[in-house]
Amino acid sequence: MPRNEDTPNRVGRGSGPSRAELEAARDKVVPDVLAEDLDVLFCGINPGLASGAAGHHFANPGTRFWPALHGSGFTPRRLRPDEEQQLLALGLGITNVVERTTAQANELSRAEAVEGGRSLRRKVGSFRPRWLAVLGVTAFRDAFGDRGAKVGPQAMDMGDTRVWLLPNPSGRNAHWQLGPLTEEFARLRRAAGLPDRRGGR
Repeated sequence: MPRNEDTPNRVGRGSGPSRAELEAARDKVVPDVLAEDLDVLFCGINPGLASGAAGHHFANPGTRFWPALHGSGFTPRRLRPDEEQQLLALGLGITNVVERTTAQANELSRAEAVEGGRSLRRKVGSFRPRWLAVLGVTAFRDAFGDRGAKVGPQAMDMGDTRVWLLPNPSGRNAHWQLGPLTEEFARLRRAAGLPDRRGGR
């Protein structure tokens, strides 16, 4: 399983939480950004240590989630992790396949991913987003047992919720640079029928 979205590449002065703070963040849970009937619920693999330390999703400066979210037109400007609650007013939310924080996603067992997939189905059934967007191909394959899953719309639905698979936005995912990643986010936005919220676009 690939590195999760927001594990820092380095730790030092001025680069965010200290090493001790990051270690203390292991196995924490970052609260979902969630409400009923969202347009799109974005689902990461699991929170990294930076997110555990900050208490916000996608908190590592190297993550490309926030740039791609704005660049694709989902948000009117690039939000900071501590502004994540503003997503709800835009019909967007964030959750994870597995709740507990780790330094790398490969610290999760396949059994955790499978159980995370079951929990995610229950959560989607309760909150009924129009779209679920899972961020990470390997995580999706492990959680739902679909070894052939590829980026884009999925044949599977969860009740009335349609499912879209997006690339992992980690800065370490060399297969997807920011431009193509942003375009995949934009494909989802257009499929969901949402406006381009960037000013002047």
